[in-house]
Amino acid sequence: MNDVQTPRDPALSLAAAAEVSTPPSSGGRRRFGLTGGAAWGIAAGLFLLAEAVVAVGAPIFTAANPLTGNLEYRLLAPGAPGYLLGTDQLGRDVLARMLYGARISLVVGVVAVAIAGSFGVLVGLIIGYRGGWLDKILSQVIDAQLSFPFMALALSIAAVLGAGLAGIVITLAISSWVLYARLVRGEALVTRRQEFVEAAHALGVPARRILLRHVLPNVLGPAIALASLEAGRLIVAEASLSFLGYGIQPPIPAWGNMLAEGKDYMARAWWLTVFPGLAVSLTCLSTTILGDWLTELFDPRRRR
Repeated sequence: MNDVQTPRDPALSLAAAAEVSTPPSSGGRRRFGLTGGAAWGIAAGLFLLAEAVVAVGAPIFTAANPLTGNLEYRLLAPGAPGYLLGTDQLGRDVLARMLYGARISLVVGVVAVAIAGSFGVLVGLIIGYRGGWLDKILSQVIDAQLSFPFMALALSIAAVLGAGLAGIVITLAISSWVLYARLVRGEALVTRRQEFVEAAHALGVPARRILLRHVLPNVLGPAIALASLEAGRLIVAEASLSFLGYGIQPPIPAWGNMLAEGKDYMARAWWLTVFPGLAVSLTCLSTTILGDWLTELFDPRRRR
C-alpha cells in the first residue's frame, strides 16, 4: 500500500528554510547594530579616539617645541636621529607640529560642529513643529544658503571675520548650521503627526515639553549621525582655509598651513606635505565611515 504524502504549505517551507539558513547569532548582531560596516565604524571611532588622546597628550609624546627650530637641522629626512618625521625648512620638528596641529583640527571640528548642530537643531525643531509663517521664512533662508557653494561662502565669511581660531570656528559654524536645520525640520514634521504627539497635544501638554520629551529624542539620532559626517568635512574646510591663508596663521601649527608652507619644498622634502595631507585624509575618512555607520544604526530603513 503506497504511503500518502500530505502536501506542505509553501509558506511553512520558506519559514523553515529561513530558520535553517539564518545563523543563530545574527539576530543579536543586528539588534546591537553589529552588521554591515559596524566593524569599520568601530575601528574608525577608535582611530579618532586615539587621535584625540595623542593630540591632548602632545607634550607627553614629544618634548620638542613646535614653534622653535634650528636652521642647522633644516629639512632633515624622516628617521634622522631625534626626528622621527624629519624637520621643516626652519628646522622645526615635524612630529611635534603634527601633534600640536591635530589639536587645532580637532578643536575646530568639534566646536564648530557643536555650535552649528545646536543652533541648527533648535531652529529645525521650532520651525518643524510650529510651522506657519516662521517656517516659510526660515525655510527660504535655509534654501538660499544651501544654494551657495560651501567653500565660497566660507571664504566670504572668513574674509569678513578675519583669520584666527575664533574666526575660523564661527565661519564654519555659520556655513554649516543649515544642514542640521533642514534635517531636523523634516524629522520634526514627521514626528509631530505621530499619534503619541497628537495625544499629548490633545491632553494639553505644553508645546515646550512635547518638543523636549517627544520630538527631540526622535530627531537626535539622525542629527548625531550628521554631526559625525560634518566633523570630517569641517576639518578639511579648516585645512583648506588655512592653506589659502584665511585660517590658522603661522607659526601656530595647523595641518592646513603646514601644507601651504611645504608646497614649495615638495621636490626636496616630500614629508612636509605628505604627512599633513595623510593626517587630514585619514581623519576625514574615519569620520565619514563612523558617520555612515551611525546613520545606519539610527535609521531602521537602512538596516538589513
